[in-house]
Amino acid sequence: MKIKSSVLAGVALFAATIMSVQAAEKVKVEYWSNSLSPKFDAVMKDLTTKFNASQNGVEAVWVDVGWDAFQARVVTAVASGKVPGLVNLPKPWMDDFAQKKMIVPITKEAASFKNVYTKGALADVTYEGQMYGLPWYQVTGVLFYNKDLFAKAGVKAAPKSFDELLASAKLVKEKTGVAGFAPKLNDGFAGWFLYEGLPLVKDGKAVFNGPAYVKFVEKFAAAYKDGSMPKDVFKMGFEEQIAAYNSGKIAMFAEGAHALKRTQTDAKKIYETTGVTGFPQGAGKTPFGGFLFLWSVPKGYKDVGAAVKLGQFLTSDEAQLAFAKASATFPSTNKALDDAYFQAGAKSADPVEQATAVAATNIKASRTLTISGLPDEAAMNKKLNDEVEAAITGRKSAKEALDSAAAMWNEKLAAKK
Repeated sequence: MKIKSSVLAGVALFAATIMSVQAAEKVKVEYWSNSLSPKFDAVMKDLTTKFNASQNGVEAVWVDVGWDAFQARVVTAVASGKVPGLVNLPKPWMDDFAQKKMIVPITKEAASFKNVYTKGALADVTYEGQMYGLPWYQVTGVLFYNKDLFAKAGVKAAPKSFDELLASAKLVKEKTGVAGFAPKLNDGFAGWFLYEGLPLVKDGKAVFNGPAYVKFVEKFAAAYKDGSMPKDVFKMGFEEQIAAYNSGKIAMFAEGAHALKRTQTDAKKIYETTGVTGFPQGAGKTPFGGFLFLWSVPKGYKDVGAAVKLGQFLTSDEAQLAFAKASATFPSTNKALDDAYFQAGAKSADPVEQATAVAATNIKASRTLTISGLPDEAAMNKKLNDEVEAAITGRKSAKEALDSAAAMWNEKLAAKK
Protein backbone atom coordinates (compact mmCIF):
# COMPACT_ATOMS: atom_id res chain seq x y z
CA MET A 1 0.00 0.00 0.00
CA LYS A 2 1.34 3.38 -0.94
CA ILE A 3 1.48 6.09 1.65
CA LYS A 4 0.88 9.51 0.22
CA SER A 5 3.80 11.91 0.39
CA SER A 6 1.55 14.44 2.09
CA VAL A 7 1.01 12.01 4.99
CA LEU A 8 4.73 11.44 5.32
CA ALA A 9 5.31 15.14 5.29
CA GLY A 10 2.69 15.56 8.00
CA VAL A 11 4.32 12.91 10.17
CA ALA A 12 7.73 14.54 9.73
CA LEU A 13 6.28 17.94 10.56
CA PHE A 14 4.59 16.54 13.68
CA ALA A 15 7.83 14.89 14.83
CA ALA A 16 9.79 18.06 14.23
CA THR A 17 7.22 20.04 16.19
CA ILE A 18 7.43 17.63 19.14
CA MET A 19 11.21 17.82 19.12
CA SER A 20 11.07 21.61 18.95
CA VAL A 21 8.66 21.76 21.91
CA GLN A 22 10.85 19.38 23.91
CA ALA A 23 13.93 21.50 23.15
CA ALA A 24 12.07 24.64 24.13
CA GLU A 25 10.98 23.06 27.40
CA LYS A 26 14.51 22.04 28.39
CA VAL A 27 15.57 23.97 31.49
CA LYS A 28 18.82 25.84 30.99
CA VAL A 29 20.89 26.10 34.15
CA GLU A 30 23.64 28.66 33.84
CA TYR A 31 26.32 28.11 36.47
CA TRP A 32 29.03 30.57 37.39
CA SER A 33 32.42 29.29 38.44
CA ASN A 34 34.94 31.49 40.23
CA SER A 35 38.21 32.31 38.41
CA LEU A 36 38.71 28.89 36.81
CA SER A 37 39.16 29.97 33.20
CA PRO A 38 41.33 29.50 31.17
CA LYS A 39 43.45 27.15 33.31
CA PHE A 40 40.65 24.68 33.94
CA ASP A 41 38.66 25.09 30.72
CA ALA A 42 39.24 21.49 29.66
CA VAL A 43 37.87 19.83 32.78
CA MET A 44 34.94 22.24 33.17
CA LYS A 45 33.89 21.87 29.52
CA ASP A 46 34.17 18.11 29.79
CA LEU A 47 32.00 18.03 32.93
CA THR A 48 29.42 20.27 31.26
CA THR A 49 29.31 18.04 28.18
CA LYS A 50 28.93 14.88 30.27
CA PHE A 51 26.12 16.37 32.31
CA ASN A 52 24.22 17.53 29.24
CA ALA A 53 24.61 14.13 27.58
CA SER A 54 23.06 12.49 30.65
CA GLN A 55 19.99 14.76 30.71
CA ASN A 56 16.78 15.14 28.71
CA GLY A 57 15.19 18.05 30.49
CA VAL A 58 18.11 20.08 31.83
CA GLU A 59 20.96 21.79 29.99
CA ALA A 60 23.99 23.25 31.78
CA VAL A 61 25.68 26.40 30.54
CA TRP A 62 29.07 27.16 32.09
CA VAL A 63 30.17 30.77 32.66
CA ASP A 64 33.38 31.76 34.45
CA VAL A 65 33.54 35.03 36.39
CA GLY A 66 36.77 36.58 37.71
CA TRP A 67 37.38 36.68 41.46
CA ASP A 68 37.36 40.48 41.80
CA ALA A 69 34.05 40.86 39.96
CA PHE A 70 32.28 37.82 41.34
CA GLN A 71 30.52 39.11 44.45
CA ALA A 72 29.33 42.31 42.79
CA ARG A 73 28.01 40.37 39.82
CA VAL A 74 26.02 38.02 42.06
CA VAL A 75 24.58 40.97 44.00
CA THR A 76 23.55 42.68 40.76
CA ALA A 77 22.01 39.49 39.39
CA VAL A 78 19.92 38.92 42.52
CA ALA A 79 18.78 42.55 42.54
CA SER A 80 17.71 42.33 38.89
CA GLY A 81 16.05 38.94 39.22
CA LYS A 82 18.13 37.55 36.36
CA VAL A 83 20.14 34.99 38.27
CA PRO A 84 22.11 31.89 37.28
CA GLY A 85 21.14 28.52 38.74
CA LEU A 86 24.38 28.01 40.65
CA VAL A 87 27.20 30.21 41.90
CA ASN A 88 30.61 28.95 43.06
CA LEU A 89 31.37 30.51 46.47
CA PRO A 90 34.06 30.14 49.10
CA LYS A 91 32.63 29.33 52.53
CA PRO A 92 32.95 32.89 53.96
CA TRP A 93 30.97 34.32 51.02
CA MET A 94 28.30 31.67 51.48
CA ASP A 95 27.82 32.77 55.10
CA ASP A 96 27.58 36.40 54.06
CA PHE A 97 25.08 35.72 51.27
CA ALA A 98 23.00 33.44 53.52
CA GLN A 99 22.81 36.18 56.17
CA LYS A 100 21.67 38.63 53.51
CA LYS A 101 19.18 36.08 52.08
CA MET A 102 20.78 36.24 48.66
CA ILE A 103 21.02 32.46 48.37
CA VAL A 104 18.37 29.89 49.27
CA PRO A 105 18.48 26.84 51.56
CA ILE A 106 18.56 23.50 49.73
CA THR A 107 18.22 21.16 52.71
CA LYS A 108 15.20 19.27 51.31
CA GLU A 109 16.59 18.99 47.79
CA ALA A 110 19.92 17.58 49.04
CA ALA A 111 18.52 15.30 51.75
CA SER A 112 18.74 12.11 49.67
CA PHE A 113 22.43 12.44 48.81
CA LYS A 114 24.04 14.74 51.38
CA ASN A 115 25.78 11.90 53.22
CA VAL A 116 28.24 11.43 50.36
CA TYR A 117 30.04 14.55 51.64
CA THR A 118 32.52 14.65 54.50
CA LYS A 119 31.42 15.63 57.98
CA GLY A 120 33.54 18.78 57.91
CA ALA A 121 32.26 19.89 54.51
CA LEU A 122 28.64 19.38 55.52
CA ALA A 123 29.22 21.49 58.61
CA ASP A 124 30.76 24.21 56.43
CA VAL A 125 27.73 24.46 54.10
CA THR A 126 25.27 24.57 57.00
CA TYR A 127 24.10 27.95 58.28
CA GLU A 128 21.52 28.25 61.07
CA GLY A 129 20.59 24.60 60.63
CA GLN A 130 20.03 24.75 56.87
CA MET A 131 22.20 23.65 53.95
CA TYR A 132 23.05 26.60 51.72
CA GLY A 133 25.47 24.87 49.40
CA LEU A 134 26.82 21.65 47.95
CA PRO A 135 30.47 21.06 48.93
CA TRP A 136 32.98 21.05 46.08
CA TYR A 137 36.78 21.36 46.19
CA GLN A 138 38.85 22.09 49.29
CA VAL A 139 42.32 22.28 50.82
CA THR A 140 43.68 21.66 54.31
CA GLY A 141 46.90 22.03 56.25
CA VAL A 142 49.41 19.22 56.79
CA LEU A 143 52.17 19.40 59.41
CA PHE A 144 55.72 19.00 58.07
CA TYR A 145 58.62 18.47 60.46
CA ASN A 146 62.39 18.04 60.29
CA LYS A 147 63.13 14.54 61.63
CA ASP A 148 66.83 15.32 62.18
CA LEU A 149 65.99 18.26 64.44
CA PHE A 150 63.41 16.17 66.27
CA ALA A 151 66.01 13.45 66.87
CA LYS A 152 68.59 15.94 68.16
CA ALA A 153 65.99 17.37 70.54
CA GLY A 154 64.88 13.94 71.74
CA VAL A 155 61.37 14.31 70.28
CA LYS A 156 60.39 10.74 69.54
CA ALA A 157 57.04 11.13 67.75
CA ALA A 158 55.00 13.61 65.76
CA PRO A 159 52.63 15.67 67.95
CA LYS A 160 49.08 14.39 68.34
CA SER A 161 47.67 17.51 70.02
CA PHE A 162 48.34 21.22 69.83
CA ASP A 163 49.84 21.21 73.33
CA GLU A 164 52.19 18.42 72.24
CA LEU A 165 53.12 20.48 69.20
CA LEU A 166 54.06 23.47 71.37
CA ALA A 167 55.98 21.23 73.78
CA SER A 168 57.93 19.70 70.88
CA ALA A 169 58.69 23.15 69.50
CA LYS A 170 60.02 24.27 72.88
CA LEU A 171 62.23 21.19 73.19
CA VAL A 172 63.66 21.72 69.69
CA LYS A 173 64.53 25.32 70.56
CA GLU A 174 66.15 24.33 73.87
CA LYS A 175 68.22 21.49 72.41
CA THR A 176 69.13 22.77 68.94
CA GLY A 177 68.67 26.55 69.02
CA VAL A 178 66.25 26.35 66.08
CA ALA A 179 62.74 27.78 66.34
CA GLY A 180 60.40 24.81 66.64
CA PHE A 181 57.22 26.00 64.92
CA ALA A 182 55.99 28.86 62.75
CA PRO A 183 52.19 29.09 63.07
CA LYS A 184 50.33 30.99 60.40
CA LEU A 185 49.56 34.30 62.11
CA ASN A 186 49.83 36.88 59.35
CA ASP A 187 46.31 36.04 58.12
CA GLY A 188 44.76 36.85 61.49
CA PHE A 189 43.95 35.15 64.77
CA ALA A 190 40.20 34.58 64.59
CA GLY A 191 40.70 31.19 62.95
CA TRP A 192 42.91 30.02 65.81
CA PHE A 193 40.14 30.67 68.34
CA LEU A 194 37.72 28.68 66.17
CA TYR A 195 40.30 25.91 65.85
CA GLU A 196 40.31 25.71 69.64
CA GLY A 197 36.50 25.53 69.66
CA LEU A 198 36.13 29.06 71.00
CA PRO A 199 33.41 31.15 69.28
CA LEU A 200 34.09 34.84 68.86
CA VAL A 201 30.52 36.17 69.10
CA LYS A 202 27.52 34.98 71.14
CA ASP A 203 24.10 36.62 71.26
CA GLY A 204 25.41 39.60 69.34
CA LYS A 205 28.36 40.27 71.65
CA ALA A 206 32.09 39.60 71.42
CA VAL A 207 33.09 36.94 73.95
CA PHE A 208 36.75 36.37 73.15
CA ASN A 209 38.10 38.07 76.29
CA GLY A 210 37.08 35.32 78.71
CA PRO A 211 39.52 33.10 80.68
CA ALA A 212 39.76 30.32 78.05
CA TYR A 213 40.65 32.85 75.33
CA VAL A 214 43.24 34.55 77.52
CA LYS A 215 44.84 31.21 78.37
CA PHE A 216 45.00 30.25 74.70
CA VAL A 217 46.71 33.49 73.67
CA GLU A 218 49.12 33.11 76.57
CA LYS A 219 50.29 29.79 75.09
CA PHE A 220 51.38 31.61 71.93
CA ALA A 221 52.96 34.38 73.99
CA ALA A 222 55.02 31.86 75.98
CA ALA A 223 56.20 30.18 72.77
CA TYR A 224 57.17 33.54 71.30
CA LYS A 225 59.04 34.56 74.44
CA ASP A 226 61.12 31.38 74.72
CA GLY A 227 61.95 31.35 71.00
CA SER A 228 59.86 28.30 70.14
CA MET A 229 58.32 30.55 67.49
CA PRO A 230 60.51 32.79 65.29
CA LYS A 231 60.54 36.48 66.15
CA ASP A 232 59.39 37.44 62.64
CA VAL A 233 56.44 35.00 62.70
CA PHE A 234 53.86 37.77 62.13
CA LYS A 235 55.57 38.65 58.84
CA MET A 236 55.77 35.08 57.60
CA GLY A 237 53.47 34.20 54.73
CA PHE A 238 53.69 31.17 52.47
CA GLU A 239 56.98 32.13 50.81
CA GLU A 240 58.69 33.07 54.08
CA GLN A 241 57.64 29.86 55.83
CA ILE A 242 58.87 27.67 52.98
CA ALA A 243 62.18 29.55 52.84
CA ALA A 244 62.67 29.26 56.62
CA TYR A 245 61.94 25.54 56.63
CA ASN A 246 64.12 24.86 53.58
CA SER A 247 67.05 26.67 55.19
CA GLY A 248 66.71 24.79 58.52
CA LYS A 249 65.55 27.86 60.46
CA ILE A 250 62.29 26.29 61.68
CA ALA A 251 61.53 22.66 62.51
CA MET A 252 57.79 22.57 61.77
CA PHE A 253 55.25 24.38 59.65
CA ALA A 254 51.76 23.65 58.32
CA GLU A 255 50.65 24.09 54.73
CA GLY A 256 48.88 22.32 51.91
CA ALA A 257 50.48 19.13 50.62
CA HIS A 258 51.62 20.97 47.48
CA ALA A 259 53.97 23.19 49.53
CA LEU A 260 56.48 20.39 50.04
CA LYS A 261 57.22 20.25 46.33
CA ARG A 262 59.21 23.44 46.83
CA THR A 263 61.35 21.67 49.42
CA GLN A 264 61.77 18.72 47.08
CA THR A 265 63.16 21.06 44.43
CA ASP A 266 65.00 23.68 46.49
CA ALA A 267 66.30 21.81 49.55
CA LYS A 268 66.81 18.12 48.82
CA LYS A 269 68.66 17.36 52.07
CA ILE A 270 65.85 18.87 54.13
CA TYR A 271 63.32 17.04 51.95
CA GLU A 272 64.95 13.69 52.64
CA THR A 273 64.58 14.18 56.40
CA THR A 274 61.04 15.58 56.31
CA GLY A 275 58.27 13.85 58.25
CA VAL A 276 54.58 14.30 57.50
CA THR A 277 51.58 14.09 59.81
CA GLY A 278 48.10 15.50 60.02
CA PHE A 279 47.79 18.83 61.79
CA PRO A 280 46.52 17.94 65.30
CA GLN A 281 42.83 18.59 65.79
CA GLY A 282 42.02 21.32 68.30
CA ALA A 283 39.09 21.38 70.68
CA GLY A 284 37.02 22.50 67.69
CA LYS A 285 37.49 18.97 66.27
CA THR A 286 39.16 20.19 63.10
CA PRO A 287 42.72 20.51 61.82
CA PHE A 288 43.98 24.01 60.99
CA GLY A 289 44.18 25.37 57.45
CA GLY A 290 40.98 24.14 55.81
CA PHE A 291 39.16 26.10 53.10
CA LEU A 292 36.09 24.99 51.10
CA PHE A 293 34.48 26.10 47.84
CA LEU A 294 30.87 25.12 47.15
CA TRP A 295 27.86 25.61 44.86
CA SER A 296 24.87 27.69 46.02
CA VAL A 297 21.52 28.57 44.43
CA PRO A 298 20.88 32.35 44.23
CA LYS A 299 17.61 33.81 45.44
CA GLY A 300 15.14 34.23 42.58
CA TYR A 301 16.13 31.20 40.52
CA LYS A 302 12.86 29.54 39.52
CA ASP A 303 13.86 25.89 39.18
CA VAL A 304 15.83 25.04 42.31
CA GLY A 305 15.41 21.34 41.59
CA ALA A 306 17.17 21.62 38.23
CA ALA A 307 19.97 23.68 39.77
CA VAL A 308 20.50 21.11 42.54
CA LYS A 309 20.50 18.32 39.96
CA LEU A 310 23.42 20.01 38.22
CA GLY A 311 25.09 20.70 41.57
CA GLN A 312 24.72 17.05 42.56
CA PHE A 313 26.48 16.04 39.33
CA LEU A 314 29.31 18.56 39.75
CA THR A 315 29.89 17.42 43.33
CA SER A 316 29.56 13.69 42.65
CA ASP A 317 32.49 11.36 43.38
CA GLU A 318 33.46 11.05 39.71
CA ALA A 319 33.20 14.76 38.89
CA GLN A 320 35.00 15.84 42.06
CA LEU A 321 37.81 13.39 41.41
CA ALA A 322 38.22 14.71 37.86
CA PHE A 323 38.43 18.31 39.05
CA ALA A 324 40.76 17.46 41.94
CA LYS A 325 43.20 15.74 39.58
CA ALA A 326 43.19 18.76 37.29
CA SER A 327 43.54 21.36 40.03
CA ALA A 328 45.73 19.70 42.72
CA THR A 329 42.94 20.26 45.27
CA PHE A 330 40.91 17.74 47.26
CA PRO A 331 37.32 16.55 46.84
CA SER A 332 34.71 16.88 49.57
CA THR A 333 33.13 13.43 49.20
CA ASN A 334 34.24 10.48 51.32
CA LYS A 335 34.48 8.02 48.44
CA ALA A 336 36.56 10.30 46.21
CA LEU A 337 38.99 10.98 49.08
CA ASP A 338 39.45 7.24 49.54
CA ASP A 339 40.42 6.83 45.89
CA ALA A 340 43.83 5.30 45.14
CA TYR A 341 44.84 8.56 43.44
CA PHE A 342 45.12 10.14 46.92
CA GLN A 343 45.76 7.10 49.11
CA ALA A 344 48.48 5.34 47.07
CA GLY A 345 51.22 7.17 48.95
CA ALA A 346 50.01 6.32 52.46
CA LYS A 347 52.87 3.86 53.01
CA SER A 348 55.35 5.61 50.74
CA ALA A 349 58.71 6.86 52.01
CA ASP A 350 58.36 9.90 49.74
CA PRO A 351 57.14 12.96 51.72
CA VAL A 352 55.05 14.45 48.90
CA GLU A 353 53.22 11.16 48.31
CA GLN A 354 52.76 10.75 52.06
CA ALA A 355 51.45 14.29 52.42
CA THR A 356 48.77 13.75 49.77
CA ALA A 357 47.42 10.67 51.58
CA VAL A 358 47.60 12.35 54.99
CA ALA A 359 45.75 15.41 53.72
CA ALA A 360 43.06 13.32 51.99
CA THR A 361 42.38 11.48 55.25
CA ASN A 362 42.50 14.45 57.63
CA ILE A 363 40.46 16.71 55.37
CA LYS A 364 37.33 14.70 56.19
CA ALA A 365 37.12 16.61 59.48
CA SER A 366 38.44 19.89 58.09
CA ARG A 367 36.48 23.12 58.56
CA THR A 368 36.90 26.59 57.10
CA LEU A 369 37.90 28.60 60.16
CA THR A 370 36.55 32.07 59.41
CA ILE A 371 33.94 34.38 60.89
CA SER A 372 31.62 36.24 58.53
CA GLY A 373 28.83 38.77 58.71
CA LEU A 374 30.59 41.29 60.92
CA PRO A 375 29.35 44.87 60.45
CA ASP A 376 32.87 46.19 59.74
CA GLU A 377 34.74 42.98 59.09
CA ALA A 378 38.09 44.36 57.94
CA ALA A 379 38.42 46.89 60.77
CA MET A 380 37.22 44.45 63.43
CA ASN A 381 39.59 41.70 62.38
CA LYS A 382 42.47 44.16 62.15
CA LYS A 383 41.79 45.35 65.69
CA LEU A 384 41.75 41.78 66.99
CA ASN A 385 44.92 40.90 65.10
CA ASP A 386 46.78 44.01 66.27
CA GLU A 387 45.84 43.40 69.91
CA VAL A 388 46.73 39.70 69.79
CA GLU A 389 50.09 40.55 68.21
CA ALA A 390 50.72 43.01 71.04
CA ALA A 391 49.91 40.28 73.57
CA ILE A 392 52.01 37.57 71.91
CA THR A 393 55.03 39.84 71.49
CA GLY A 394 54.83 40.93 75.13
CA ARG A 395 53.74 44.54 74.69
CA LYS A 396 50.44 43.93 76.52
CA SER A 397 48.96 41.28 78.74
CA ALA A 398 46.63 38.88 76.94
CA LYS A 399 43.68 40.02 79.07
CA GLU A 400 44.32 43.72 78.39
CA ALA A 401 44.69 43.12 74.65
CA LEU A 402 41.55 40.99 74.32
CA ASP A 403 39.51 43.39 76.47
CA SER A 404 40.47 46.22 74.12
CA ALA A 405 39.57 44.26 70.99
CA ALA A 406 36.29 43.00 72.48
CA ALA A 407 35.26 46.55 73.45
CA MET A 408 35.77 47.75 69.88
CA TRP A 409 33.87 44.76 68.47
CA ASN A 410 30.95 45.36 70.81
CA GLU A 411 30.71 48.99 69.74
CA LYS A 412 30.49 47.89 66.12
CA LEU A 413 28.03 45.09 66.90
CA ALA A 414 25.80 47.40 68.96
CA ALA A 415 25.73 49.98 66.17
CA LYS A 416 24.52 47.28 63.76
CA LYS A 417 21.34 46.58 65.76
